[in-house]
Amino acid sequence: MKIVITGGLGYIGSHVSVLLIEKGYQVIIVDNLENSTISVLDNIKKITNSSPIFEKLDVRNSDEMEFFFSKYEDISGVIHFAAYKAVGESVNFPLKYYNNNVLGLICFLKFIETKNIPLIFSSSATVYGDADVIPILENSPIKKAFSPYGKTKQICEEIIQDISKSNSGFKSVILRYFNPIGAHSSGLIGELPNGVPQNLIPFITQTLTGKREELLVFGNDYPTEDGTCVRDYIHVMDLADAHIKSLEYISKVKKEIDCQVFNIGTGRGYSVLEVIDTFERVTKRKIKFKITSRRQGDVAVSYADCSKAEEILEWKSKFTLKEALASSWNWELKNN
Repeated sequence: MKIVITGGLGYIGSHVSVLLIEKGYQVIIVDNLENSTISVLDNIKKITNSSPIFEKLDVRNSDEMEFFFSKYEDISGVIHFAAYKAVGESVNFPLKYYNNNVLGLICFLKFIETKNIPLIFSSSATVYGDADVIPILENSPIKKAFSPYGKTKQICEEIIQDISKSNSGFKSVILRYFNPIGAHSSGLIGELPNGVPQNLIPFITQTLTGKREELLVFGNDYPTEDGTCVRDYIHVMDLADAHIKSLEYISKVKKEIDCQVFNIGTGRGYSVLEVIDTFERVTKRKIKFKITSRRQGDVAVSYADCSKAEEILEWKSKFTLKEALASSWNWELKNN
């Protein structure tokens, strides 16, 4: 099967690319290198002993997409990662996020929808907003998102669902990720944010290696046990495996079933302070941190009910929080 991965050199995309190659898929990576580097492609080759096809293209550019789909035929599926993902940045630069995340998807969909190429879409638990019931189910109300990033994911989901209903030949799966962390066991690929990290784990690892003076903990007055935000942290390789299971599912499912939505998490929530404590025990090093004010766009508690993915996709997370944090630390040490 020939699979296209947009944003395939990014954090999640690179891990999915590796696993797809190892499972025997032919991978075509599309990336504009705006938030990634070409060295990731070399590391994918080192891990897999295989060379995926790479095209430096921007999914927002219709001419480039027309060229791409005229060049490659018999595509069995597309996994769409090409999007900006920082909650805090989206609050400060909302137009940047709407232009890239929403218009980029629309431009790309125009080509795959006409060819009825199955789509797996990278969404987020942020679409639930401040959920009323925890753990969160897929049929939980979609409340107002706390950030433009979350709103772009809500809009993109609605677009995909509308197309799936209107086009009897178009199949799609939406995966709502909770909080991906960790790195490949080789230490060759992992999360490498540009500038100051927006996510907790790279902020911790960069603090431990001296890249950052101290870790900022955004708020300790939330209605949680220790006052800090609670999140569902899932190992990126578990997340990658969910994409394999989704491809297997979408290849055999009948079109009578409309677009399917799945939560991808562990079903367990950890507070920021719990993660810090666990990281200190894993690395046997002390993390310097400071409590600061809440960050706009953050909800208090978010973790998943993944029973639907377990039942339909036959997928379940395997890695523990300690294992995920240890892999993040290994990645940081090898790249510091």
